[in-house]
Amino acid sequence: MQGSYRFVRICVVLLSAVTTFTLAGEPTQDSKSVSEIPPNFTQQTQSFDYVSRTEMVPMRDGVKLYTAILIPRGAKRAPILLSRTPYDAAEKTKMRVSEHLATVLGDSDVVDDLVLNEGYIRVIQDVRGKHHSEGDYLMNPPPHGTALNPTNVDDSTDAYDTIDWLVKNIPESNGKVGILGISYDGFTALAALVHPHPALRAAMPINPMVDGWMGDDWFHQGAFRELGINYFYGQEADRDSAQKWWSDHFDDYESWLEAGSVDEMARRHGLDQVGFYRKVKGHPAYDSFWQAQAVDKLLAKEPVSVPVMLVHSLWDQEDSYGALHVYAAIKPKDTGHNVFLVLGPWYHHQSRENGSAIGAIQFGSDTAAYFREYLVRPFFDHFLKDNAPPADLAPVTAFETGTNRWERLPTWPGTGQDAKVDPASLFLQPNGRLGFNRAPAAEPGFDEYVSDPAKPVPFLPRPIHLEGDEGYRSWQTWLLRDQREASGRTDVLTYTSDVLTAPLKISGAPTVNLIAATTGTDGDFVVKLIDVYPDETGRDPKMGGYQLMISADIFRGRYYQGFDNPKPIPANEKVHFRFDLPAANHVFLPGHRLMIQVQSSWFPLYDRNPQTYVDNIFLAKPTDYKKATIRVFNSGESNSFVELPVVTYQ
Repeated sequence: MQGSYRFVRICVVLLSAVTTFTLAGEPTQDSKSVSEIPPNFTQQTQSFDYVSRTEMVPMRDGVKLYTAILIPRGAKRAPILLSRTPYDAAEKTKMRVSEHLATVLGDSDVVDDLVLNEGYIRVIQDVRGKHHSEGDYLMNPPPHGTALNPTNVDDSTDAYDTIDWLVKNIPESNGKVGILGISYDGFTALAALVHPHPALRAAMPINPMVDGWMGDDWFHQGAFRELGINYFYGQEADRDSAQKWWSDHFDDYESWLEAGSVDEMARRHGLDQVGFYRKVKGHPAYDSFWQAQAVDKLLAKEPVSVPVMLVHSLWDQEDSYGALHVYAAIKPKDTGHNVFLVLGPWYHHQSRENGSAIGAIQFGSDTAAYFREYLVRPFFDHFLKDNAPPADLAPVTAFETGTNRWERLPTWPGTGQDAKVDPASLFLQPNGRLGFNRAPAAEPGFDEYVSDPAKPVPFLPRPIHLEGDEGYRSWQTWLLRDQREASGRTDVLTYTSDVLTAPLKISGAPTVNLIAATTGTDGDFVVKLIDVYPDETGRDPKMGGYQLMISADIFRGRYYQGFDNPKPIPANEKVHFRFDLPAANHVFLPGHRLMIQVQSSWFPLYDRNPQTYVDNIFLAKPTDYKKATIRVFNSGESNSFVELPVVTYQ
């Protein structure tokens, strides 16, 4: 009995202990469940070397915009650097959680060093309708109070209202604001210059979107950049850009060829639900829709009241038009000498990265670091700091490719002392030759090729796959890819000069004068100006014979009488196609040769021309796409040529 009693007593004691543990450590089945997550967690940031704020900043129409603010701890009378973006301000400012601002910023911004070492306040805001901001999103919204935008708000008014709020609600600031941004954010920086806020004291648009039809993201001189609909999909399928483009082929070339027209590809992805695609499809020509919102035309009507540094990349694969055309529009009104221009040897947005090279092409130094240290810093310091330090900034700072050196120039296009830009005609000659003398009349007087829409010329070696890190690098660097694969095709004409015995420098935009005929009633013309390296290069053998594009672009033939006046090309008749190529600042070195290539497709970057005139190529049917024989005239009075902005020395 005693043993049994002792056993029962032990069990009771153990049960009591378990019960006590359960009551103290966790709820029983009968008790109310309590979450271990607090309703509102307070982050402890006392040790951080910065203060982070987020605000919903009110606009004049009551819409509130999400605004992230980073203030170096202890900042007093600090200037503000503002960017307005559709690319998620929260993500840009919270990519890395750290008590150190240097880790939060990383190395993704041209003004990181100013924030870290000079005490600038950094502000990034979601544009209306995107991510955490309220309101309706419009892609590059047109000016308010117009037929295209009957509301009383646009990016210029949102910038004004934001700046007004910032200088009144950030006590650590000195009341001076600079605005900057790359690409779309460059567009919003330019928009702030339309009726600017008095506190806006400096602007730096880098590779800005300016005219989506003439030569930035959406079209180039009439030819649609069909890979742009991927962007429409990502930006407008939903507010948070969560929808991702999909493909049923690894090779984009096959995917687009199989789909046929742009509109068929758009239909397969549901893009008729997306507002901006419908607008683009409805305005294939350079009509009032595009002209009324071209930022260079808008700023041409404004006085220059805010110092601005426009930044252009010489191999910009996305926005090769904008910065230089804004410069041309506003520089003549710059009575205060406050308009500056920078031309760097970069792809789109490379100015915030390492600028030592693009692919195989080396520049001898980190050109982007030079830009950030010797151009960005003094520009913002001078115009935004109290007791502003002097800034030794040239009106134009341009990197000269070929010789790989920075130049300080008085204007653009411009030269130093004892030099001038003297246009010279580079003629396409018989037998694939290229020279500065017109070729005498000769039979047959032309070269020809067959352009087949079923086999368009690829803009990159196939397979063309632009997804992932490797694909993205291919996209960034494609303008500098070796062009030998294209020069070996039968549907690409190639003309090559003799070996140069002296350096030849060009500064400015080459102009194409192509005398051509087609058996079709429409057609595209791609013209490339190429620097051909010596056959052998001892120090870097793989560069032997490299064909480096210096300037190249496409022109849609139906616009030969005006970009707002499309019409069929008269079949089998000579037509003069005249158009500009992107600007260059390049020296062709002794031992090198010049090359011109001519072709009629650049696929799938640009949509295929059916080569049969249809009112809207977006809607072309499979039966509209037909082969055409293209003749390019190369002698006598019909001699095609490219006008080069050659620098001559006195």
